[in-house]
Amino acid sequence: MAAGSEATIPKILAAGAGGEEGEHVKPFTPEKAKEIIMSLQQPAIFCNMVFDWPARHWNAKYLSEVLHGKRIRFRMGMKSTSTVPQFETTCSYVEATLEEFLTWNCDQSSISGPFRDYDHSKFWAYADYKYFVSLFEDKTDIFQDVKWSDFGFPGRNGQESTLWIGSLGAHTPCHLDSYGCNLVFQVQGRKRWHLFPPEDTPFLYPTRIPYEESSVFSKINVVNPDLKRFPQFQKAQRHMVTLSPGQVLFVPRHWWHYVESIDPVTVSINSWIELEEDHLARVEEAITRMLVCALKTAENPQNTRAWLNPTEVEETSHEVNCCYLNAAVSAFFDRFRTSKVVEIQALRTDGDRMKKEVFNVCDHVEVGQTGSQNLTTGIGKPEASSHFGPDLVPVAQRSEEPPSERGGMFESDGKDSVDEDGEHFGKLRCAKRQQIMSNSENAVEEEIVSNTTTVPSQTFISTDDLLDCLVNPQVTRIVAQLLIQRSL
Repeated sequence: MAAGSEATIPKILAAGAGGEEGEHVKPFTPEKAKEIIMSLQQPAIFCNMVFDWPARHWNAKYLSEVLHGKRIRFRMGMKSTSTVPQFETTCSYVEATLEEFLTWNCDQSSISGPFRDYDHSKFWAYADYKYFVSLFEDKTDIFQDVKWSDFGFPGRNGQESTLWIGSLGAHTPCHLDSYGCNLVFQVQGRKRWHLFPPEDTPFLYPTRIPYEESSVFSKINVVNPDLKRFPQFQKAQRHMVTLSPGQVLFVPRHWWHYVESIDPVTVSINSWIELEEDHLARVEEAITRMLVCALKTAENPQNTRAWLNPTEVEETSHEVNCCYLNAAVSAFFDRFRTSKVVEIQALRTDGDRMKKEVFNVCDHVEVGQTGSQNLTTGIGKPEASSHFGPDLVPVAQRSEEPPSERGGMFESDGKDSVDEDGEHFGKLRCAKRQQIMSNSENAVEEEIVSNTTTVPSQTFISTDDLLDCLVNPQVTRIVAQLLIQRSL
């Protein structure tokens, strides 16, 4: 575990007195919900927003009847306590129906079934990342069962969603998504989410191997970390929440998350919401793809599965990647050319101050030197504090028992969650955030110092070692900015 107390999620969106399901009143209008989503910088739970969705009844049994015999791919992982993450490249895969999955999950599997080689007591199964479009290709009417329009996104439904079905212990390795923010609707069973803020990125030891577009993985098994190998992780600020059926979790952009199923069967539906920042992120992703594919295929062209995540269909050629990069840069300029000015915030690693660099796309204004910077797009957002009230309740940090001993998200009646002095809570969070940012800025330097005292005098630099440096998110942001500057 990371040093210090684990934390409950900082903001909980709970329905007020008028928001009970029986009264059929939702606590937020679509416009208000979208305003909250676009302004909050921390995870939040929406309650009593989906009680009228037909998808509310999409348990695994119902889906097995809807799909009636359609075979889908399950990822099989070990129920182990290793300190090494179970990346998808190390898992096995099974093609099976949901009926066969449910039979196996009840420990009644037939010797001749697709799960015959997997002891239910030792393995978990996860049908994850299933796009509705391919899953329900002959039942498109079912898309309307999911109504993201209630959160202020008109026309968004199951067509822009993915489905996740897992057994007890099924999980995704800790990672962050390069694109967008995330809305997750819990349908059946409970999932425990471990989340870490973007400023903790240096403490999560990011890596792009295995490679998957838009996913930056952590080298750490965050539920059983090897602190000798990854000492900086002790500085990470863990936030935890148990997501229950009927709740929707909002995950802001670039928040790290590790998600585990804690009930025998879990079903979730999610949708990634596009953001303005994604245009620059796609340039960074194109750079990453080109470098990873070039170096890894040159090292061993035949061994793609050792480095390519199974969600990536195949490695792409250098020519295709070059086209991909040029298309991403062109799309970036196409998106912002109408507004004439592109703003990019640069957080300098040699000091606390923020400076704003302005790209004048139309007039080709030259910008200053980038130096060593950590870059993110600067899109103005309204103040989240304006939403505080009976339906937006902050939850103070507190000590937690180990995850295996925890119950649901709302252990207490909620009265202890809010400080009597709301102003004190705000100041506490502000001071803590400043400390985290300060720690983050010095993380790279401290890691170098730490490594110089532990590595042997002679060390072999592998392709992966080089890639870890070349495609580190901080580096690709700098390269993306330099490429855009050259194109001005």
